[in-house]
Amino acid sequence: MIRTALLIISGNAFGSLLLLVRNLAIARLVSVEDYGIAATFAISMAVVEMASGLGLQQLIVQDKSGNDEKLQAGLHGFNLLRNVLAAAVLFLLAGPIADFLGVPHVTWAYQLLALIPLMRGVEHFDIYRLNRQLTFGPLIVTKTVPAAVSVAAIWPLYHAFGDYRVMLYAVLLQWALVSALSHLVARRRFSISLDTATMRRGWNFGWPLLLNNLLLFGVFQGDKLIVGHAIGIETLAIFAMGVTLTLTPTLVSAASEQQFYLPQLSALDDKEKFAPMAGAAMQTSLISGLLLVALIYCFGEYMVQILLGDKYAGLIPLLTWFAIWQAVRTFKVGGTIVALSRARTANGMIANGVRALVLPIAWYYATTGGDVLTIVWIATAGEAAGYIVSIALVSRQLKLNLRPMITPLIAALATLAFAATNGGLPEEFGGAYLHGTVVFGLVLLTFLSCNALRAFIADRKIQTLRD
Repeated sequence: MIRTALLIISGNAFGSLLLLVRNLAIARLVSVEDYGIAATFAISMAVVEMASGLGLQQLIVQDKSGNDEKLQAGLHGFNLLRNVLAAAVLFLLAGPIADFLGVPHVTWAYQLLALIPLMRGVEHFDIYRLNRQLTFGPLIVTKTVPAAVSVAAIWPLYHAFGDYRVMLYAVLLQWALVSALSHLVARRRFSISLDTATMRRGWNFGWPLLLNNLLLFGVFQGDKLIVGHAIGIETLAIFAMGVTLTLTPTLVSAASEQQFYLPQLSALDDKEKFAPMAGAAMQTSLISGLLLVALIYCFGEYMVQILLGDKYAGLIPLLTWFAIWQAVRTFKVGGTIVALSRARTANGMIANGVRALVLPIAWYYATTGGDVLTIVWIATAGEAAGYIVSIALVSRQLKLNLRPMITPLIAALATLAFAATNGGLPEEFGGAYLHGTVVFGLVLLTFLSCNALRAFIADRKIQTLRD
């Protein structure tokens, strides 16, 4: 079990680390304003995810008949159709997005990004199907190799263009390779069918996820849109970098947790076995979020100074708060996976809906002179409310007892409170060492209170969806 978990985490971490290196290298090379423009490409790509995401990759893992070739061909067809529509949406919205962000001269770049959903439309789903047997090698290859090539391409692209176009072409290259490699590592022949029954099945499974993507657009990109439009593109660069440095590790942990727990939870029909593993999944999310806060609290200042230089010095006093924000968001992951394993796809949608409700508040403060820190506080409060709703839904829908979560939650809140009130690294090294020790000690105490997770680790048994 531990070997499998380490393989998943290391694969996801390496791929995400490469993309983080790419972003940091580009931020270091180009001006802050150019990086602000490059950061808006993520916003336009989020439009694609919002318009086309139906969770088909999760369906082929979660569904009992996910190994069926006919179902896979139907999902390929549905994936191609939805991504063609997504490409059209992105192309048509390129102008309005550029105008809203105050960069109309880069409309052409947003239009060029419409090629990415077309590439994703011909992705081979074998890389996801094989997760049913806890075979993750093909998926890891398609994540890491394109990312590595994208990083290697930075230098020639910088010498050729020297501005935000470095990010544009690096991202296009990455996704072209993802699509190509998904076919090279596949074990089945690629086949497509436009089967209405499969499309209906995919729609029934995925429509809550589609609405959830709309909400995720607000959750992940709404704050960036607010900052970019109301405060300015250079401030957006600082804000986007804060999100990048703290969100990247949480995405690694979320993807790893889903790949590890979803097949096993989906395979369990015995409620007596399901409940402890569900508790382990939810407690894993707590620990993942707290580890992020501890690492950023202790090393965030040095990371910014070494990797980004003086251009991003304004980020340092904000970084611990960015980490707390993303940690609270990470807390929701476990409950969402537990619900997804029972095809309760609306859980994440509802929780993210609660989070999105605070966006008008953030907009008001941004347009009336509010600063970035206020927006981060508002976002954190929204994530906390979403988490409460998420675990309440899991408890009610699946009849799970949440008492094992009470002590870990109290310990987790104590950890976040200490990090927040101490505001990051003190100037004196001795004080920094002492405070860092306290934070990691609180994380350890939280882990020791996670009885379900510790029991799951001690058991060392895994479940698969072998057909």
